Amino acid sequence: QVQLVESGGGLVQAGGSLRLSCAASGRTFGTYDMGWFRQAPGLEREFVAAISWSGVSTIFADSVKGRFTIARDAAKNTVYLQMNSLKPEDTAVYYCAAGRQYGSRADVYGYWGQGTQVTVSS
Repeated sequence: QVQLVESGGGLVQAGGSLRLSCAASGRTFGTYDMGWFRQAPGLEREFVAAISWSGVSTIFADSVKGRFTIARDAAKNTVYLQMNSLKPEDTAVYYCAAGRQYGSRADVYGYWGQGTQVTVSS
């Protein structure tokens, strides 16, 4: 069982940066692949980024490549999403997810956080 709590969301101007954190409970955090997804009003949840359990492999959605990075700190049981050069279209609720498979599909992740709101003003 893994419990996930996101933090770090907020309101930022276009071009600004935010760092989201996802704190995980449980001693097996290091064995889970981790992902970030987002959902804007009226739209389906979409993949943003993922990192393998080892931290060696990462993947990103095309829309955030070159602007977002993902990292994990095993000692702190935390995964981070660094978001730079933010755009109004990045506005969404961002969700952290944990799973036993690594990828961009939401259905491979069995555990989800409650989400944190990111709003980018133009």
